[in-house]
Amino acid sequence: LLLTARGQRRRPPPSQSPLEKVVAQEGLSLHQLSGKWFLVGMASRCSYLAEHSHQLEATTVTVTVVDGQSLAISTFRKLDRMCWEIRQHYLPAQAPGRFLLKGHRKSSKVDVVVGEVDPSSFIILYYQKGRSISVKLYGRTSLVSDAVVDKFEQHVRAMGLSEDVTYYFPTYGFCDSADEFHVLD
Repeated sequence: LLLTARGQRRRPPPSQSPLEKVVAQEGLSLHQLSGKWFLVGMASRCSYLAEHSHQLEATTVTVTVVDGQSLAISTFRKLDRMCWEIRQHYLPAQAPGRFLLKGHRKSSKVDVVVGEVDPSSFIILYYQKGRSISVKLYGRTSLVSDAVVDKFEQHVRAMGLSEDVTYYFPTYGFCDSADEFHVLD
């Protein structure tokens, strides 16, 4: 017994993902998430976002609950002055308030956690792709209270992100629809 135990090396346990530390909103009813949301702010170390932050476009999201467990997300935003709709499907993950957004490749999956929500005014979502984390603030209107912005910034700091990588989106110029030629599934 001693010989077999000695010859085996123990692997250190895998490090905990930053998203695993996030507590999902308790008592969440998915139907409370339904409807239209405006993207107010986002914190991310994404280099593309940093380089193009001067080109941020007003963005809305429409959430529909499908089958009582998953979410159909339609994002509307302008790209080259044309309105586009981006359709995504958030599948239920291992616990309430946690979702999985699958890409075409295995490496492109995104974990999503509903961090905090007041269904009448705001929602804070966490996204993790690989080791990269982003935090997004959506509002029922394009303007949210200072208290909500403060909550968002607390969530951002808790993820080790700073105001240097926090961006706020325009409050005008929204798209409500896109023609059939400007839809991405």
